[in-house]
Amino acid sequence: MPWYIYSLVFLELAFVAWIDFKTSIISNYWFLVNVLAFVLFSIFLPDVYVFGIKNFFLPLAFIFVGYMLFTLNIMGAGDSKYLFSLFILIPYESQDYMLYTLIYSTVVVGGMSFFINIYQNIQKLKLAFENKNVELIKGIFGKKFTYAPVILLSWIWFGYLVRVWE
Repeated sequence: MPWYIYSLVFLELAFVAWIDFKTSIISNYWFLVNVLAFVLFSIFLPDVYVFGIKNFFLPLAFIFVGYMLFTLNIMGAGDSKYLFSLFILIPYESQDYMLYTLIYSTVVVGGMSFFINIYQNIQKLKLAFENKNVELIKGIFGKKFTYAPVILLSWIWFGYLVRVWE
């Protein structure tokens, strides 16, 4: 992946992460920008972005898995659309590295969020378990966290793994 494309996506991700942190919404605008960028990159950088069906296997998985997670109220629709559009910007050979960093970052940030949530609500949890109050437990653990900052973290890690600057 060329360093200048990595840098452009980094700037976009930083902006999207900031907006997502503030509003908890990822606009469809970013999906369209990324799809247009992929088409342009495929035209002007054909040695890096080969337009083929194999480039869409992993991105399409994000649409399907994202839809299932959306119906379970775990993930927002904007997150899965944004991940689809982000992954088509990653050359096929590097998509698996980004997937690994995304999974690891999600586990680390989600785990930290989980344990911080337990620590902050320990008294409520004790009360909920003593009274067998499932609704109170759902209220404590039913909160979503903004996902674009996690994507940004995984993007930084991805850049390190694929040695974008070398």
